[in-house]
Amino acid sequence: MVKEKLDLINTAAQDTLSSLLPVLDDFDRAKKNAEAGDSKEHFSEGIALVYQKLYSVLRQKGLEEIDANGQAFDPELHEAFTEIPAPSDELKGKIVDTIEKGYKLNDRIIRHPKVVVGK
Repeated sequence: MVKEKLDLINTAAQDTLSSLLPVLDDFDRAKKNAEAGDSKEHFSEGIALVYQKLYSVLRQKGLEEIDANGQAFDPELHEAFTEIPAPSDELKGKIVDTIEKGYKLNDRIIRHPKVVVGK
C-alpha cells in the first residue's frame, strides 16, 4: 500500500506533463528551424530563455528525455516509425533518426520515442 501511494505521488503530474509534451515538440522544431543556416526565422533571446526555463522546471518535476539515436532498437522502449537501409554496417538494427522524442517521468515512460531504424 505504501508503494502504491509513492507511485501515485511520483506520477501525480503525469497527465499535466504529458499534455505539455506537444508544446516542447513545437519549441524544439522552432529552435531547430531558426538555427538552420539558410533559415530566415529568428529564435530571439527572450524566447530562448523561456524555452530553457520551461525545460528546467519540467526536469525538476522529474521529466527526462529519452536519448534514442545510435541505440539498438528495443521494441519495449522505442516505437518504430519506419525502416530504411542503414547508412553503414554499424547502424544495422540501430536507431538512425528520432521522429518524435520520448520522455520518462521519474523513470516511467510516458511517451515512447518514434524512431527510424536501419536495416
